[in-house]
Amino acid sequence: QVQLVESGGGLVQPGGSLRLSCAASGFIFSLYPMGWYREAPGKQRELVANILRDGTTDIADSVKGRFTISRDNAKNTVFLQMNSLKPEDTAVYYCNRLPSRVSWGQGTQVTVSS
Repeated sequence: QVQLVESGGGLVQPGGSLRLSCAASGFIFSLYPMGWYREAPGKQRELVANILRDGTTDIADSVKGRFTISRDNAKNTVFLQMNSLKPEDTAVYYCNRLPSRVSWGQGTQVTVSS
């Protein structure tokens, strides 16, 4: 039974920080790249960061320098550290396996507002 459980979202002011977590189960986590996606109202879901098996990361230009992705294979967990948050970062954030995505989790809401 594949499960992805995102957590850590919330309401923050511009310039603030959040650390998102994604707990995965039902597959061999360490064998797959993992990605963080976000979906803002009225926009397509977009990949904002991914991390390969060896820890190599790729960050979308829109969040580069502010977001960091990491993983703990022993805990089957991928993290997204979000700093210097902007209102345009407001979205529901999801994680998933790459390239063969599994069923989406519930996501976690991030709202950046003053």
